[in-house]
Order: sequence, then C-alpha cells, then structure tokens
Amino acid sequence: MVKKLLTGVAANALLFGATVLPAMAQGPELNYCWGKVVSQRAAYYHDIGEHSSSQTEPRVGVGNLAHDIFNMSVGELASLLGTLDDAFGQDPDGVTHCP
Repeated sequence: MVKKLLTGVAANALLFGATVLPAMAQGPELNYCWGKVVSQRAAYYHDIGEHSSSQTEPRVGVGNLAHDIFNMSVGELASLLGTLDDAFGQDPDGVTHCP
C-alpha cells in the first residue's frame, strides 16, 4: 500500500514538473537558461563542453529537441532540465538552476 502511494506521488511530481513548472517560469531571463545551466554544469563538474556537431554521430540538437519533441522554447526546456536533474541524481551538488 505504501509503495503504491509513493509511486503515485513520484509520478505526480514528475507530471507537475513537466507541465506546470515551465508555464510558471516566464519572462526574458528564461531565454538565457540553456546557456546558464550548461555553463553552471561545465564550470562545476567539467564533464561537458563540446558542441554536438563535433561528435561522430550527429545529434538532434537542443533547439529541435525543445521545439519538435516537447513543444517548448530552448529556455523552457533548460529550466525544466535544470530542475529535474536534481530529482534524477544528475546534479548531486545542486549547482544547475535557472530562474
């Protein structure tokens, strides 16, 4: 019973994060979120920094991913990812955030 309850709470938290948080984060500062979040991660963890075009297998690209897959702006996607990476243990020190 408790396991079902916790699973339901976690699922609702993810749904809230994916739908409500991007709508709440608005304004011109959101336009700079991708650069801000990537810069924060690169400066602290030193694990990113190459553009996807320099990789041997071309990637979709953050702009296409945001617009075509999630129907968001690049800034909205970055704001969401900067929030969700904590929930998935990808930012253990909590250094990435935008607004």
